[in-house]
Amino acid sequence: MHNLIIIGGGPAGLTAGLYAGRAMLGPILLERLSPGGQVLTTNWVENYPGFPGGIGGFDLMDRMRSQAEEFGLKIVSTEVKTIVRESGHFSIQTDSQEFKARAVILAMGASPKKLNIPGEEPLTGRGVSYCATCDGFFYRDQEVAVIGGGDTAIEEALFLTRFCSKVHVIHRRDKLRAIKVLQERAFKEEKINFIWNTVPLEILGKDQVQGIILKDLREEREFELKIQGVFVFIGYAPNSAIVKDMLKLDEQGFIITDEEMRTSQEGMFAAGDVRAKSLRQISTAVGDGAIAANSALRYLEGY
Repeated sequence: MHNLIIIGGGPAGLTAGLYAGRAMLGPILLERLSPGGQVLTTNWVENYPGFPGGIGGFDLMDRMRSQAEEFGLKIVSTEVKTIVRESGHFSIQTDSQEFKARAVILAMGASPKKLNIPGEEPLTGRGVSYCATCDGFFYRDQEVAVIGGGDTAIEEALFLTRFCSKVHVIHRRDKLRAIKVLQERAFKEEKINFIWNTVPLEILGKDQVQGIILKDLREEREFELKIQGVFVFIGYAPNSAIVKDMLKLDEQGFIITDEEMRTSQEGMFAAGDVRAKSLRQISTAVGDGAIAANSALRYLEGY
């Protein structure tokens, strides 16, 4: 029987592991991929305190992992399949074994939302991508489309200009949601072309993306844009499926907590992007993780 199991190895999970390790709880972190979460796909992080000039996403998360392990966090590479509340503890079944814990911190994060239009699924990995940092290199001297208008979409569009001859940013509104500093950079970038008040209807291609059908919402007309790649950045959906029947979730599926990261299930806490909140950033995930670990400690000690 373990004191604490942390599910998810992004900034929230690793910070929770660091604090729990320092509290001598002997925490175990279960992560199906490499520790680091979505930050691993971020080329450059400029808004995390303590790093003037920025730091690479991989480097930042590697430091977080190393520091947490220094304080005793044990990371197990495995995928959680089910969580069941039993008498006085939780039973966690993974793809390889079963874990039992008195308390659980949920830090599964969120995954990119999909367009759900014809051509997207069959062409994923064949021109459709959700990570410019991962796949941008493959589109050297080619034209691509970026779908979205928030911070991530504009950051990734700017990154793609390193490789692509033209980056078409397609946004359903007539102005961006991204912060002003990113907007200013994007508007000054000659390789970026903005297509306003437009939505994607279909991605074209058989074995590789060859184009995209768009709809101009103002003129109610459809047209085709010849491109070789489509990068989708329209938000994130919470990875909360394994607890959807256990906990209170909001309308979008994010886990509802109080300010101490307590969920509707006693002994279960949530932190990071999987939690319902107004701002999803590395810094807020780190704060969530620290609070969740402290709350778990107080729960385990009977406070």
